[in-house]
Amino acid sequence: MSRIQNQQNTVWVRNGNAYSPIETIEIVGRLGTFKANIFPVKTFCSAVSAGCLASFVAGATLLASNVPWMAENTPGLVHVLSSILFPCALVMIFMTGADLFTGSTMLTGVACLQGRISWQKMLMHWVICFWGNLAGSLFVMAIIFGYGGLFTDPAQVKLIQNFVYAKQVVPEWHQIFIRAIGCNWMVCLAAYLGLSGRDLISRAMGMWWPVFCFAILGLDHVVVNMFYIPFGIWHGTPGVTVGLYIWKGIIPSLIGNTIGGGGFCGMYYYFMYLHNQEPVPIDGIYFPADLAKLEEGGALPQYESDDCVAVTQENKK
Repeated sequence: MSRIQNQQNTVWVRNGNAYSPIETIEIVGRLGTFKANIFPVKTFCSAVSAGCLASFVAGATLLASNVPWMAENTPGLVHVLSSILFPCALVMIFMTGADLFTGSTMLTGVACLQGRISWQKMLMHWVICFWGNLAGSLFVMAIIFGYGGLFTDPAQVKLIQNFVYAKQVVPEWHQIFIRAIGCNWMVCLAAYLGLSGRDLISRAMGMWWPVFCFAILGLDHVVVNMFYIPFGIWHGTPGVTVGLYIWKGIIPSLIGNTIGGGGFCGMYYYFMYLHNQEPVPIDGIYFPADLAKLEEGGALPQYESDDCVAVTQENKK
């Protein structure tokens, strides 16, 4: 339900098949609170899983780009097709409940702004997610793709080298940083839209198009690059070293992703819909701490049923 307020009364309106923007950002905060309080070892394992899933899809997009005739005659179409495939990563991560660092910047960031977790716990969750994502990405890159013998054809190796060189060597540090802001802006918007859905298809469709936008624009995602750049190093891409990747790859994309997800998505939607607002129920259920405050102040709204359009004291008279 969403809340409509005028000078006389307060009205809650059921939204049908999707949560309203204010309800969605409340769900973001609740999910961030839940994830921040999970046992750290479980969080790390969940982050490893997210890194693995993202790497599988990243490898699949490289393979989708390796169509010689199409690459020569319709390069734009090849890029579109591989970009359409890329949202599979976020859908798989989201639906399995895995922890992605980039998504955590919004989820736990909003929970911290709501005062439901401390900033220390938020930062700890970010650190665990980052290293877990890195471990999962490197595992899939080295064991599955590297020692597994995938992408050993000379044409495929050349494709990887050209792709990684253009992504890591050509752009300047500040360009990668700015692209990373836009990237996680889109990724967290995808997560936000996904959380607004009430069924599998709606959630998947909500996530698909923002991720498609970041993929087709070639923006920099710190976790996805944990597969791409090391895989380029594995195949001997000229000019790409571990030191260059850390300084010019991880650091700018990490900072940019944090700003894009935590600031342009998390802080923005929190300010728009939750800052200085009354507690928001989800399907008629308040967050426990909010419920206790409302009951203490005697301001808890009364609901006749989950399908009610509006219930106020004025309507009951």
